[in-house]
Amino acid sequence: SRVIVNRLWAQVFGAGLVATSENLGMQGDLPTHPELLDTLAVDFVRSGWNTKAMLRRMVLSATFRQSSTPTAEAREKDPANKYLARGPVLRLTSEMVRDQALLASGTLVEKVGGESVQESARRRSLYTYRKRTAPPDSMLIFDAGSREVCQPKRLNTNTPLQALVLLNNPGFVESAKNLATRVSRSSPDPAAQIAEAFRLVCTRSPRPAELAALKELYVTQKANPPQFAPAPSPTPKPDTKAPEKTKKKPAEAPSALPKMPADPALAALTLVCSTILASDAAVTSR
Repeated sequence: SRVIVNRLWAQVFGAGLVATSENLGMQGDLPTHPELLDTLAVDFVRSGWNTKAMLRRMVLSATFRQSSTPTAEAREKDPANKYLARGPVLRLTSEMVRDQALLASGTLVEKVGGESVQESARRRSLYTYRKRTAPPDSMLIFDAGSREVCQPKRLNTNTPLQALVLLNNPGFVESAKNLATRVSRSSPDPAAQIAEAFRLVCTRSPRPAELAALKELYVTQKANPPQFAPAPSPTPKPDTKAPEKTKKKPAEAPSALPKMPADPALAALTLVCSTILASDAAVTSR
């Protein structure tokens, strides 16, 4: 029970009460709060190993709900937040980033159970088909394991490639388009639409500076509507052997990215939603 509780704590707070969550034995680190770990482990067993109840207890605790901005004293005495002097700051996992975009856009299929599906099926990433030798590139960039070797603990990186995926991956562009359509129906006021999109993605209201920057982007893009160029169609090779009546028309190549809405206001709002999905506030939990 200590192992499971420690991993749940690491999922919520970014680091476990035992830092080496993959090794709680003699060669692992000592717990920073042994009494807390024992208490949570005992309560976890008494609750019937109820994972949801344990996660609820953690996220509703005063420790989790404190500000993630450290005070001068906390920065000096606990710079690594080993003793939980401030709230946690952690980046979302690859699965969380994808599921969050689908949920905010209102297109997430919340069916539980069933067979694995392709990434375009809009189900939770838990059900995404994974091939060991060829996992989804967009998930690998966000530090998802390739499953070729055992990986007890994931890396936690922040690279420019992650922002490029959020801005240009067809799945995230489609989510931004659906999110823009969703919030455009909530209010005729562009500022209210932007604020609602930010709230759906980041689970908080935008700060004045954030809202002002997004409104400026909206005004700029509405005056110059963004367009995504479709992928060039391949030139079909003539079939000299087949009779004329049996020749098939070549299939059109799909667009590289989903087409932008024809309405300039909705197209600008789509770009704003794409910016929100790629923002630090969207992929970082504070």
